[in-house]
Amino acid sequence: MPRPFASSADLGDKTQTLEVLADGVYALTAEGDPNVGAVEGEDFLVCFEALATPAAARDWLAVLREHTDKPIRYLVLSHYHAVRTLGASAFGAPVVIAHDLTRALIAERGKQDWESEYGRMPRLFKDPDGIPGLTWPTTTFSSTLTIDLGGDRGDLDLAYCGRGHTEGDIVAWLPRHRILFAGDLVETQAALYTGDAFHRDWASGTLDHVDSFSAETLVGGRGAVAHGRAAAHAAVAQTRDFLTTMIDETGRVRREGGTLKDAFAAVHAALAPGYGRWPIFEHCLPFDVSRLWDELDGVDRPRIWTAERDREVWERLQD
Repeated sequence: MPRPFASSADLGDKTQTLEVLADGVYALTAEGDPNVGAVEGEDFLVCFEALATPAAARDWLAVLREHTDKPIRYLVLSHYHAVRTLGASAFGAPVVIAHDLTRALIAERGKQDWESEYGRMPRLFKDPDGIPGLTWPTTTFSSTLTIDLGGDRGDLDLAYCGRGHTEGDIVAWLPRHRILFAGDLVETQAALYTGDAFHRDWASGTLDHVDSFSAETLVGGRGAVAHGRAAAHAAVAQTRDFLTTMIDETGRVRREGGTLKDAFAAVHAALAPGYGRWPIFEHCLPFDVSRLWDELDGVDRPRIWTAERDREVWERLQD
């Protein structure tokens, strides 16, 4: 029997876990579903990521409100993907922050990405009719942006580390606590989605930049929180290993005159022993290898995924 398309058959609820990482610093994980976070300022909140729909975001905010009633002033979006942005209206944040390139990507391909991700991951889109439209940042930046948290809470530094999971990924760094919210530039015990990625940049300079923070707590885009410097470094290393294995195997197949389907089989065989049981591994890999094949073929910017192209690539690479 053919595999169900992407994550369309993954309809079971996931257990959510709220962790208080430091005074006023929160992370919500959910067994490989997208992670979210929040940081308290002196008299306001900064939220990190928005989830796929306002209804899903309101569920997260109900958990957060058990710990703080401070008003949300800032919503930070790590990148443009629909499951990270379309729930933004629930936060009521007067300031929505993203990278310059993220705003451009929303304009270029946000609608197609919305349709694509809804088809791939329908369970994440709780009450999709409640989405008012694409999310548009009100503030963007190119390199760094610092939010003064007020009082003695220090700063929250937002930084662009280079091309990686997308063209416009950013991280959020709390130097006082050495806590890094890495978005999907790092996954902790979850497979990587690289369908819109720049694999060689990501595996080299971008992850070098991420690791240079020397975080002692790291919240990746999916998976468990990494506690301790060794665990945070290991999360970066496992992300790099996933990428370099893909690059090595796909490059080898190309040099030997193989096809995209041959490359998919080789990458799957190389990664499955270590990563195959992790969330969304089978879902991601056809799209990952398709993008990497393009990249090695000289296609610098990822082609736009549509619901139709998703199905075409999926069917092409199944047995």
